[in-house]
Amino acid sequence: MNDITENLIYEELPRKWGWLFVLGLLMIFLGTLGIYLSVWVTLATVLVFGGFVLAGGVLQLIQGLKMKEERWAGRLTHFFIALLYILMGGLIIYDPVGASLGITLAIAALLVVIGGVRISYAFKCRKQKWGWVLPLVFGLIDLVLATIIFIGWPVTGLWVIGLFVSIEMIMNGWYLTLLGMLVRKMVNTSEQDDVKKS
Repeated sequence: MNDITENLIYEELPRKWGWLFVLGLLMIFLGTLGIYLSVWVTLATVLVFGGFVLAGGVLQLIQGLKMKEERWAGRLTHFFIALLYILMGGLIIYDPVGASLGITLAIAALLVVIGGVRISYAFKCRKQKWGWVLPLVFGLIDLVLATIIFIGWPVTGLWVIGLFVSIEMIMNGWYLTLLGMLVRKMVNTSEQDDVKKS
């Protein structure tokens, strides 16, 4: 790496590497704990999602009531959407188990669609003599995950969301930990360069 590129990267990174490192370790710990408590993480995630949906509906309803425009053509649609948000958020909070079952089915269906798109893209890449193995492998993994969810449903509806959230926390934790180590290395290198120059 040349000095200009290194300076640009250094300017984009935070200087306090310790906080990044500790936060990363904490997220790795909580994500690992979340894997063992995936049912509880699923329910907590669904409840938070339901709260956001309910709050969004209430805010949209308040905004619609405060509008002074009598001739607004979309006012009725605005109120209808706000009431749907409130109803959906209320139902999710009222029955988080049922909501997690439905959301898990939606995730499985999304994985089937994404897997199919990736596999078809892999075959297109193969005809063009491009790299096609990774899209094929990722597409097959998507289909395997969707199959596991469908076969194990409704039980998978109780833990899949929590597992995905926990895995995301672990990956983000590793990212922050490694980023903290990189920043530490760059700060140390910069300080050594400053000592050499003076």
